[in-house]
This record gives sequence, structure tokens and C-alpha cells, in this order.
Amino acid sequence: MADIISIDDFKKLEIRVGEIRSVEKVADADKLLKLVVNFGDHDRQVLSAIAEYLPDPQTLVGKRYPFVTNLAPRTIRGLESQAMILAAGGGEEPLYLFESNAPAGTVAK
Repeated sequence: MADIISIDDFKKLEIRVGEIRSVEKVADADKLLKLVVNFGDHDRQVLSAIAEYLPDPQTLVGKRYPFVTNLAPRTIRGLESQAMILAAGGGEEPLYLFESNAPAGTVAK
């Protein structure tokens, strides 16, 4: 089980709905996808190791999902990731993505 955090720690997270504009596999990486995600007033590049769970990653284009948007950027395989998509499962389980009907840029409260 993960470490317990306080409500003040949780409040530090900025979770926004982002609409995926494009998806491409990262060269020489079986699991890694590069997403371009719109957050209402700007786009960001997001890298995510979810390719193995998606027979056709292009099905993500045009859909909206929650992302943690205030993580420090991280460089993976020479590419900068500027947010993290929220998902559950993975490993031996199916991957669950939480599709949203909220407009891109909506902040979770």
C-alpha cells in the first residue's frame, strides 16, 4: 500500500482534463507513446507507457482524460513529458482510462 498523505498534500495536485490531439509511438520503445494534449488554452507533450494496452493507440485522439499537470517535467528517451495521464490497472490487469465529458482545461475540484 502507498504511503498515506495528508489532504494538504492532495490539494497540491492540479488535475485538469486534457483532450488528446495526436498520438505516436516513441521509436525503439515498446510501451511508450507520445501524446500531444490540449488543456484549453495550451498544448503539452505527454509521454505515457501505455502502448502495450492499446491495440490501436489512435483511438485516443479526440478523447478527453484527466491529467496531473503540475508535476515537474521529466525527460524520457530524450523527450520531455509535461504531465501525467491518470489511469488504473496495468501489469497483468487491463488498463482503465477515465474518459471525461468535461471541456479541455477543466480543473478537478
